[in-house]
Amino acid sequence: MPDYVIAGIGTSVGKTLVSAILTEALKADYWKPIQSGDLGNSDTSTVRDLVNNCHSIFHAETYRLNTPVSPHAAAEIDGVYIEANKIIPPKTNNSLVIELAGGLMVPLNDKNLNVDLVEKWQVPVILVSRNYLGSINHSLLSFEILKSRGIPIHGIIFNGSENKSSEDFILKYTGLNCLAKIPELKAVNADVIKTIAAKINLDLFK
Repeated sequence: MPDYVIAGIGTSVGKTLVSAILTEALKADYWKPIQSGDLGNSDTSTVRDLVNNCHSIFHAETYRLNTPVSPHAAAEIDGVYIEANKIIPPKTNNSLVIELAGGLMVPLNDKNLNVDLVEKWQVPVILVSRNYLGSINHSLLSFEILKSRGIPIHGIIFNGSENKSSEDFILKYTGLNCLAKIPELKAVNADVIKTIAAKINLDLFK
């Protein structure tokens, strides 16, 4: 299986949930380059707790910042400068799920954005979309940003309550493959993640 970058179209769309599901389904490694805030309950620890298989390795973040704000602002508060050239995907013989800290246009420092990292890596991106007012706009903007940078887009995953009209428009306009639709979940735990992961069509990820 290849490596994938998990990028959300906005805030709180479910990147970490999707990352956990794909890490479990693909038996992949997981890496979040930057963690801003919640260091005692980081996304890496959350995904680790949700994944059941014995193959996945959870790689350490390059930057761990104390405040739950944009990485550039969190780094400034901590007296740290995020050096983009130091954010290098870990070497592994396994496939790797990379969860971005925020959306594609989130700043890392005074000149670099998340999308600059993804462009450098040239790792296929999986967009995570969620239905809310403005989600079509945010989905299409994310698509256009990636397209303009020549970054490969593997497909899109819709998370949460279904909105067929919005989803159909996004898929038709972008031409992207729908890799999965994850329903609104009442509870999230390792058993739920395992159940959803078992339903993922792995042929879409080869």
